[in-house]
Amino acid sequence: MRIAVLNKDKCQPRQCSQECYKYCPRVRTGDETILFGDDGKAVISEELCAGCGICVKKCQFGAIMIIGLPESLEHPTHRYGQNGFTLFGLPVPQKGKVTGILGPNGIGKSTSVQILSGTLIPNFGEKKTDWDTVLKHYAGTALYDYFKLAASGQLRVSQKPQYVDLIPKAFKGKTIDLLEKANTGGDLDYLVKRLDMADILNRDIKALSGGELQKVAIAACAAKDADFYFFDEISPYLDIYQRINAARLIQEMAKEKGKSVLVVEHDLAILDMLADTVHVAYGQAAGYGVITLPKTVRIGINQYIKGYLPEENMRIRDEAIRFETHPPVEGPDIKTILSYDSFSKSFENVFSLEAKGGSIKEGEVLGIVGPNGTGKSTFVKILAGEIEPDAGEVGIDVKISYKPQYIKADTPIRVRDFLMDIADNFGTSFYEVEIARPLQLATLYDSLLTDLSGGELQRVAIAACLSRNADFYILDEPSAHLDVEQRAIVTKVITRFAESNSKTAMVVDHDIYMIDMISQRLIVFEGEPSKNGIANAPTTMKKGMNKFLSNLDITFRRDEETKRPRVNNYDSRLDREQKEKGEYYYTGE
Repeated sequence: MRIAVLNKDKCQPRQCSQECYKYCPRVRTGDETILFGDDGKAVISEELCAGCGICVKKCQFGAIMIIGLPESLEHPTHRYGQNGFTLFGLPVPQKGKVTGILGPNGIGKSTSVQILSGTLIPNFGEKKTDWDTVLKHYAGTALYDYFKLAASGQLRVSQKPQYVDLIPKAFKGKTIDLLEKANTGGDLDYLVKRLDMADILNRDIKALSGGELQKVAIAACAAKDADFYFFDEISPYLDIYQRINAARLIQEMAKEKGKSVLVVEHDLAILDMLADTVHVAYGQAAGYGVITLPKTVRIGINQYIKGYLPEENMRIRDEAIRFETHPPVEGPDIKTILSYDSFSKSFENVFSLEAKGGSIKEGEVLGIVGPNGTGKSTFVKILAGEIEPDAGEVGIDVKISYKPQYIKADTPIRVRDFLMDIADNFGTSFYEVEIARPLQLATLYDSLLTDLSGGELQRVAIAACLSRNADFYILDEPSAHLDVEQRAIVTKVITRFAESNSKTAMVVDHDIYMIDMISQRLIVFEGEPSKNGIANAPTTMKKGMNKFLSNLDITFRRDEETKRPRVNNYDSRLDREQKEKGEYYYTGE
């Protein structure tokens, strides 16, 4: 089966010479393989298309995809019109269980949720459809009773948005006002206590940090009285302890209240402990997506990491994602490119940061971990020269390139123009091979910054940071809104960039997997969130991980098959044994 997909946003008939039509071999023989609609944009006949791919290469805007699908994908679940995105399969929500979806961005997870929420009726690839057709199609399946409730209009749905930083644009007022408006289930007091939100209830929504907005979004979703709950990424901006706390809360909603919960999550450690079953999603971004049948969590995540789905006989990635079971081996003494003295910073007697002096080595990637509210962003801003310390000398006399935690695109400028203005090496072979190609920027060049999704904007911001001519690169939470594969790619890009150019990078992130894959050494933050923070001196990965996780009272074990870290149940046998040995993350050395 072959499908032709046209991205109408990219198709610009007024700015091209209709190359797709002129160079199509079937059109030249007289067939009407490509026509033009009333809007002047191409319409491709999939029945007549020979699949040569010439139109794909000739389209200067990259608006066309000709995709050969596996033979097993004959009956689509939904298609957005002719030459539109096609979805195959649906996740199956189950009462009393948390169902996870694991897969890259742009392959139909949001479409699945729209269908399950009843706002979009699946058309099975046809022009028209209705609920009677849907019920007939799913008769005798696990989804029949679910869609019967949706068709009657009695399905109550609660959704947590993916991009919580957009909440202040949609709601004006105090936090408590938003939460009380959502509190149709009557559990607000419990949720506020459970998510540790008492201090922010009377604060204005626009004054909240990203982590605080994330907790507000989770609480607002959970506070509603609904049959079906959908949480789209609970981890961005939350530290590891807050992520685990939120995951356990969602588990309670399913198991104790018998609710159907669907979760999309890219932090594999959190998804592993949160979900009861997992649907793996694969396909081609903006082209088509496939949602597999449910799998057990361990098997589903392991198959996704390996890049091969045996039941579907489908390879979804050329290489497996690999995890190291031991910390980086300390090599010979590497040149120190900069040192900083101890310093401190206070903010109106509300929060204070004490940083111990340290040194940073040439070509290394330094990870930064610690609870939210202990001054990690303040620390890197002081190193970057954006904030002056109250006491002590930072003493850094090098050029610094800084990617902030929160990225905003207020100016409608093309991505290509934006990067050309700030990238000293834009267009060079090094830039294209080491930065643009792995971060998949070519498809974004002609888009406006203001039109990009959170994940797309994050990739552009990472590229912009690495493109500047500097000695020291600081990236604050580069994993936010990136899927699992993109996070693995970003770790390789940053690591290779530092090694190839003898530059130093500092990465602040809460994704333990990413910090482990990217870091040679670690800076651990301690303290009382929102009151005081202590930035320890850089240390080895083993010492740093043990210190960080012992503060959180969390241990990780290793999956026997893929060696990926998995969170141990609190006070389990493995948890107690590892704590006694002082092995919180790296074990068996």
